[in-house]
Amino acid sequence: MDIQKLTPAIGAQISDIDLNQIQDADTLPKLQAALSEHQVLFFRRQYLKPEVQRDLAAAFGHLHIHPIFPSHETVKEIIVLDSHLLDLKDNELWHTDVTFLEKPAMGCVLSAVQVPAYGGDTLWASLTRAYADLSPAMKQFLSGLTAEHDISRSFPDSRFTQTKEAKASLEKARQDYPPVSHPVIRTHPVTGEKCLFVTEGFTSRINELSPEESDILLAFLFKHSTRPTYAVRWHWQNGDVAIWDNRCTAHLACFDYGNAHRIMHRATVTGDKPF
Repeated sequence: MDIQKLTPAIGAQISDIDLNQIQDADTLPKLQAALSEHQVLFFRRQYLKPEVQRDLAAAFGHLHIHPIFPSHETVKEIIVLDSHLLDLKDNELWHTDVTFLEKPAMGCVLSAVQVPAYGGDTLWASLTRAYADLSPAMKQFLSGLTAEHDISRSFPDSRFTQTKEAKASLEKARQDYPPVSHPVIRTHPVTGEKCLFVTEGFTSRINELSPEESDILLAFLFKHSTRPTYAVRWHWQNGDVAIWDNRCTAHLACFDYGNAHRIMHRATVTGDKPF
């Protein structure tokens, strides 16, 4: 396994490894250690079959089935993100996946099935580095605050109620997953590091502040946490795979490829309650 760090803040490309053949007992701990250090790992041209991707993700923990996005026809744990079948504009928004859950995802395994010749990049930002660069006074102020995370922010009626089936699915998801609160600053359960845990995709308000104060502070935190110095940008090739730690990162998928066809498969690993 060859690990090449991509930026000072986040990201590493791993070569000399075949994710289709992770059988030995040493490889998975090495990947987990690399993930803890670099937060997002990239692998070129792996061409994972859905069953293999599912099993790889399951090696990190139990898998989550998304309440709205469609699953693969034979592997239900795999989300199919097909730009010709779904409105994927919501992904062009900095977010941490499924923070509307009481126990948000630990991480994800994303496989590029078909990507445009250009465009469609994905960016990840380190929320650990973003927190580290806050002033001591701001860290003190944020400590103990909680924020509400709402599924409706990324799945609004305007884009997800185009059919009766879609409307029913969205209504059920909102009933099953009402808004939930998490700490504004969470502690990583493995590394012990502190990180911001608010993103534009799902965070609706800071509970302890007035609406005006909340809006102003969240706008600052959203902008601060996604500064270019905290981010890595990946240009996909068919067959590429990314594995990221969802507890301490945010990401954004660029929707800049028009009608070009982009298909991604995602497996989501369940996590624990933030503290």
